[in-house]
Amino acid sequence: MADQNYVLTEEGKKKLEEELHFLETDKRAEIGERIKVAREFGDISENSEYDDAKNEQGLVEARIAELTRVLSEATVVSQSKRSNKVGIGSSVTVLMNGSERVFNIVGAAEADVRADKISNESPVGAALIGRKKDDKVEAVGPTGRVIAMKILKVEN
Repeated sequence: MADQNYVLTEEGKKKLEEELHFLETDKRAEIGERIKVAREFGDISENSEYDDAKNEQGLVEARIAELTRVLSEATVVSQSKRSNKVGIGSSVTVLMNGSERVFNIVGAAEADVRADKISNESPVGAALIGRKKDDKVEAVGPTGRVIAMKILKVEN
C-alpha cells in the first residue's frame, strides 16, 4: 500500500485531523488509565481487563499510524466553484432505478456509503467524474450488474 495515492477534500482532511488529535490525546490517556487500573488487579497473565485494554491500545495505535500516513501522503483537492463537471468534492443528484439519489464524491480515505459519500475510485464515482448535468452514465457494479444513471444536478 506504499504507492497508494490518497485524495482528500478539505472537509475530509479536517475530519481526519480531528480524529487523529482525539486518538493521540484523549483516547491514549483513557487506555493508559485502563491499563494502569487493570495492573492494580494483580497477576496480568489471567487479567481480562488488562488484555482488553492492551488489545484496544494496539488498535488505536494502528489507527493513529494509518491516519498519520494518509494525512502525510494525501493530496488535498478543492473543486472549482465555476465548474459544471463532476469532480472530487461535488454533490451529484442522479436518477437511478426510477428514484433520485444524491452522492458526494470524495477520495477513498473519506468514503462513507451510509452518509452518501462515495469514493472517486468506486464504480459509480469513477463513472460520474468529469460528467455534467443531463449526461447519461453507466457503471458496472461489483456483482457485474450495470447501473444506469442520469445526472440531474451537479453542485461544487
